[in-house]
Amino acid sequence: MGARTGKEYLERLAASKPTVRIQGESLNEAIPSHPAFRNVTQTYAKLYDLQHESQLRDVMTYESPTSGERVGTSFMVPRTHEDLAKRRNMMRTWANHSNGMLGRTGDYLNSALMALSEARDWFAQADPAYADNMRRYYEMVREQDLLTTHTLIPPQVNRSVSGSQQAQGSVSARIVREDDNGVVINGARMLATIGPIADELLVFPSTVLRGTPDDAPYSYAFAIPCDAPGLRFLCRQSLDHGRSHFDEPLSSRFEEMDAVVIFDDVHVPYERCFMLGNPELCNSFYADTSAVVHMTHQVATRTTAKTEFMLGLISLLTDAIGIEQFQHVQENIAEVIIALETARAMMRAAEADASPNQFGVMTPKWEPLNACRNWYPKLYQRFPAILRKLGASGLMALPTEADLTGPSAGDIETYLQAKNLDGPERLKLFRLAWDTALSDFAGRQELYEYYFFGDPVRMAGALVGSYDREPYRERVRQFLDRRD
Repeated sequence: MGARTGKEYLERLAASKPTVRIQGESLNEAIPSHPAFRNVTQTYAKLYDLQHESQLRDVMTYESPTSGERVGTSFMVPRTHEDLAKRRNMMRTWANHSNGMLGRTGDYLNSALMALSEARDWFAQADPAYADNMRRYYEMVREQDLLTTHTLIPPQVNRSVSGSQQAQGSVSARIVREDDNGVVINGARMLATIGPIADELLVFPSTVLRGTPDDAPYSYAFAIPCDAPGLRFLCRQSLDHGRSHFDEPLSSRFEEMDAVVIFDDVHVPYERCFMLGNPELCNSFYADTSAVVHMTHQVATRTTAKTEFMLGLISLLTDAIGIEQFQHVQENIAEVIIALETARAMMRAAEADASPNQFGVMTPKWEPLNACRNWYPKLYQRFPAILRKLGASGLMALPTEADLTGPSAGDIETYLQAKNLDGPERLKLFRLAWDTALSDFAGRQELYEYYFFGDPVRMAGALVGSYDREPYRERVRQFLDRRD
């Protein structure tokens, strides 16, 4: 099949039968036509169509090593620095289309599957069958161009204890029994963004497992179709309110649904299992395979595109209302410029200092990417704040697209004009600023970015614990011992 089109994505999704609970409804068909998913599935379809635009063909796809078909570049195993650059250019194309607002485009987890598939020796230390299963699964997703999502953490019941102790161990998804053909899973997991519109669900290890026998049932890695029997998605309310692209330019296009995943006697065949038990190995699942590095490479590409969008939007706003000459405004714009150039520098350093990992995969330097993923979640909170500050009361009273042709059209033309924009143009710009900084979509974006890789405090502790500071300690020791 190879790289699919948007039409093929939508047809497959329409034919699937996931169980989706949303705002009092229970769905198991026609997902692409439901109001909560209609617009975002069209956006994802456009991403797939970009793979077939003639000028992007060599950026978005490459020749499969097994089928000879053109497949998505995010599946490509990088062996050289040039391969890494090609992967980044592909990821950048998708990120530009959404201005970085889509956090679960397929390239994110495709990057993880690529790295995991190449780490066969790591999986084989638990069981050679896991290595074979991982390789076959990666090739299936690559050749069918499937959209995957994942779920990682237990529900928030009592975070002071492990999952095995929450509500007597009955809440977190766990292995409840095995049979000759696989394992059965009961319980729940968070947080499956795009679960209802994806093809496959990757149920990967939580990184907070303790190496005790009680944690063995919670230690696993497997994949199942999103319409597997017994699986259901419990969704939050939709942030796409059915308004026009004019009124809600971001939420009407990029509203990725988040969901709790509930497993009700879900059977997982052994051939779809990549790890069972082995809490210690599960804890190192991402680091030892370099999956986290390649996932972060995609995230840094996306957030750089998002920062460029923020700089462009803030610059249009300040120019429109004639405030850019003020020094405090310039200071805020400079803050975004510095952030953008810092993100670009981190990406450049990571790629320039890339080297093959133990499995022969050209892998970006981890330290710049790790610094970036610790830095950006907090940094992003500043961008909406700057928009709110500079837009001020201009963001508070915004008519809608319907008012442009109603009795208020004249008032909009006269009283909502800007320095260099007429009333309708200014209204369109400020509605975009609203959807970026003040709408419920904007609030979800801030929370999503803040916790994208987990608790920033815990991440900071992991950074300190893993960073090799001994060369710098030794340098200071030598200085203390100097006599000259």
